[in-house]
Amino acid sequence: MEIFEKLFNMTALGGITPGMILMWLIGTVLLFLGIHKKYEPLLLVPIAFGLLIANFPGVLVSGEPMGVVSTEQAPGITHLTMLEIAKEYGIINFVYYSLIKTGFLPPVIFMGVGALTDFGPMLRNLRLAFFGAAAQIGIFTVLICALLVGFSIEEAASLGIIGGADGPTAIYTTIILADHLLGPVAIAAYSYMALVPVIIPLVVKMTCNTSELQINMKLQDKLFPGKIEIKNIKTVKIIFPIVLSLVIGLIVPSALPLAGMLLFGNLIKEIGTSTERLSKAASGPIMNTATIFLGLSVGATMTASEFLQWEIIGIIVGGFLAFGISIGGGIFAVKGYNFFNKKKINPLIGATGLSAVPMASRVANEIALKHDPQNHLLQYAMASNISGVIGSAVAAGVLISFLAG
Repeated sequence: MEIFEKLFNMTALGGITPGMILMWLIGTVLLFLGIHKKYEPLLLVPIAFGLLIANFPGVLVSGEPMGVVSTEQAPGITHLTMLEIAKEYGIINFVYYSLIKTGFLPPVIFMGVGALTDFGPMLRNLRLAFFGAAAQIGIFTVLICALLVGFSIEEAASLGIIGGADGPTAIYTTIILADHLLGPVAIAAYSYMALVPVIIPLVVKMTCNTSELQINMKLQDKLFPGKIEIKNIKTVKIIFPIVLSLVIGLIVPSALPLAGMLLFGNLIKEIGTSTERLSKAASGPIMNTATIFLGLSVGATMTASEFLQWEIIGIIVGGFLAFGISIGGGIFAVKGYNFFNKKKINPLIGATGLSAVPMASRVANEIALKHDPQNHLLQYAMASNISGVIGSAVAAGVLISFLAG
């Protein structure tokens, strides 16, 4: 009997709680969405699996779950060396405190995104880039609303940044401002990014009429041709990330960890063959490795005791509102522009001011083609879409400048 008792105590059976079982169900649903429905699988699958392994009573901290230990649970953990953290709290905490808590991985992922991004569509249609900025209204609107319902200013900023539709940006901002909300913010951000094909058509249907959705961008260019034409686009695409890095560094230096790495990744891509190896590494092995560690670590923050709280529901609802308001803000910015100008812009361009590249542009293009099979606006939508990536990073930098520390 003593042997059987030791065998039973070795297992997790005696420490399982109803909250853990509920978290297993949530993790299973997220895995289903990532694997079967293919909703952001590159990050949703690691996050969901990290959630699962975090919700077992384990060998760490007196039988506590095996996930990330918060500073409230272990006040002295931030003063330990990485080797001490690994020894006392396990590999997940080692990864979290060395790579996530330090804010290292989100900028690395942004470097890979930059190496995969072509700024050409935006540079050819710079006037459309302003709608990427207009779409950031959802961030600040939800921030104010979250303050009114009782969230702290740091928590409200982390909730609002979900409206930028950029997972790494949301994670980076939350790490600095409200790291106890990291798990739910990441889940909300990536879940809603995956639901872009559902949310954009819903908001467009509520805010646009058929005649607006039939505005043909190519026809507008023929009727009202631009006065400035870029002759050497290759040179411009190399100069652009350098100049923009300097501008952002001077105006919003706190945005440089994200925006700077994005622009560096793009620079090594645009230089060509001489930096091709760097570009392939940034967009391939480095980005993929960072994504794995980021997803597992973020998922491991979602233990039952930390996740099953009423404020999490507020984050889920607030994230959805931030998404919807950002899309609507871009649309109404286009409507305002069209009111004062002869050369019209399809409101779908404003709807792509989100940072979900290139999914938002593809969704907008599909909606346009349904109303007019000849109305291909993918390249125009990408201009707003790409500027939204930069806009969300700058918005995050502004929030961090005002609120961090």
